Amino acid sequence: MSQSKLKQVFSYQSWVHAVSGSAGSVIAMSAFYPLDTVRSRLQLESPERRKALSTWRVLRNLIDEEGFNTLYRGLVPVLESLCISNFVYFYTFHSLKALRAGGSMGQSALGDLLLGSLAGVVNVLSTTPFWVVNTRLKMKGLGQKSRNSHSEVHSNVQYDGLLDGLQYIARTEGVRGLWAGAMPSLMLVINPAMQFMVYEALKRRLTAGGTSKTPSAVAFFSIGAIAKMIATVLTYPLQLVQTKLRHGNGDQSLNLPPDVDTVQMLLIILKRQGVSGLFRGLEAKLLQTVLTAALMFMAYEKIARFVTSLLLSKRTGMGHH
Repeated sequence: MSQSKLKQVFSYQSWVHAVSGSAGSVIAMSAFYPLDTVRSRLQLESPERRKALSTWRVLRNLIDEEGFNTLYRGLVPVLESLCISNFVYFYTFHSLKALRAGGSMGQSALGDLLLGSLAGVVNVLSTTPFWVVNTRLKMKGLGQKSRNSHSEVHSNVQYDGLLDGLQYIARTEGVRGLWAGAMPSLMLVINPAMQFMVYEALKRRLTAGGTSKTPSAVAFFSIGAIAKMIATVLTYPLQLVQTKLRHGNGDQSLNLPPDVDTVQMLLIILKRQGVSGLFRGLEAKLLQTVLTAALMFMAYEKIARFVTSLLLSKRTGMGHH
């Protein structure tokens, strides 16, 4: 690898994208976190429990039954994990992009899909344990509901934070427990990869024609929303299975075998709950991820532009001395 290529991988630019991406995601998730709580509940609770309820009705139900705080349960570890996860993803994606800049796939949709998938694999392998802890922490309230049943799968979560959780799961379930749900997650790298492919393609379309004018915040918000909507609908059944596997198969209604894998779980849900079972919680997921991704991309573009201009003005300032 040439010195100049190595410089591009460890460039300021990759750091700016990584920091802006993680900051943007934290801002966006903080804004729409209650919708993520609803999505987790709909994916993990028995289908009979909140049958045919809209997202807003489920939000109201949760506040009535468990108090307003339940909507924000597990927020801090989620933000910590998201910060790490998006830093890894954006840094890898933009470093790979810098490496490919001279190649034939530098600015193509296929190139973006491939780079997004590679960045996703690196991200999944390095950050899955954080998300396992998060899913368990967020579902603390679910355990209380299942105490009257004979099984107590992870209902009594023995930890409150990310580091405690990692140590506890490693001690009680071993390494396999920490990487639960990694298989569907690896399949799901196609989700952010598709999202980035559509986003980058729309962004290229927006900035085409040599206009020096930067697209508006609303334009970034809109293309972020479109990109995420397409990616979410296409990969939703896998996301559902991923959440169930991370939770430790705690869905009492399915009576799952302990060592169930991704394909088996998809088939079991399809057989017992039909196609609608595979898309349970999609409305809440779409609301949450589309709004979150749109706000995240908007914040990311604005922060990246601000930090880049700051660095440039510092450099030009230093150059004048």
